[in-house]
Amino acid sequence: MTEQAATHAVRMPAYIDHSHLVVRDLPMVSSWYQQIMGLTPMDKTASGETLGVAGRPLLTLTTEGNAAVAPRNAPGLFHTAFLVPDRTELGRWLAHIAHNNVPLQGASDHLVSEAIYLGDPEGNGIEVYRDRPREEWNYIEDGMVKMATLPLDLQALYDEAPKDKWDGMADGTAIGHIHLQVSDIPQANAFFRDVLGLDLMATYPGASFFASGKYHHHVGANIWNSRGAPKRQGNMTGLADYTVHFNDPAKLQAAIAKLDELEIPVTRNGATVSLVDPWGIGLKLVG
Repeated sequence: MTEQAATHAVRMPAYIDHSHLVVRDLPMVSSWYQQIMGLTPMDKTASGETLGVAGRPLLTLTTEGNAAVAPRNAPGLFHTAFLVPDRTELGRWLAHIAHNNVPLQGASDHLVSEAIYLGDPEGNGIEVYRDRPREEWNYIEDGMVKMATLPLDLQALYDEAPKDKWDGMADGTAIGHIHLQVSDIPQANAFFRDVLGLDLMATYPGASFFASGKYHHHVGANIWNSRGAPKRQGNMTGLADYTVHFNDPAKLQAAIAKLDELEIPVTRNGATVSLVDPWGIGLKLVG
């Protein structure tokens, strides 16, 4: 695996390193992630498989016979965000999907990053993005980072990209962040900031963005489709769980202590602490 720069999303005190989706048609969805997203199969079990890039596992897909399609307003996944190494690789992937006639849902310049949005065949949201260098980010006096949603010139990105054969996501690709649908923003602020110890890095109408190490965001949470929605049910399709990996052991211990203090039930399996977040989404904390 490529060693990322010290400012990279996965080098921060805590970061997202895994997303686990429940799907209805496992062979079809897995094939799509391999062909369109360029992920490589790494592990296979009776009920699913794990895909990744250059030895880094990123996405687990499983299927269940009783899986019910999650309603659009259910808490869960807004998108899993795959962070590519640079603008050239973003352009190469864009050229690949353009040549495969993959429909896009949007493209934005967020000042800190350039992002392209789409959905997988079962409607799970995906972002593919590249970060601008950290020295180009603007921090506000309160410690938050300045972000915006401006149009991204896809034609220029496509025109700049090498048109050589694309053979999968580049080494160094990682999950940069995960964006969730939740029921309530004050509840999200209390959980991600006050329990997990992430910093509130940006706010937007109906959304909050949290991170570690002054990254723009490792977790996004919005109520755009899901305001006041009941908890997610365990047999729904979509996001079953996600993993927060702590590079800083003290921050992991502080989060576990806070969970214990609030009497939030957890399960310990070796070094992994598992729980269900306030919206019914599975969450794993690892060090």
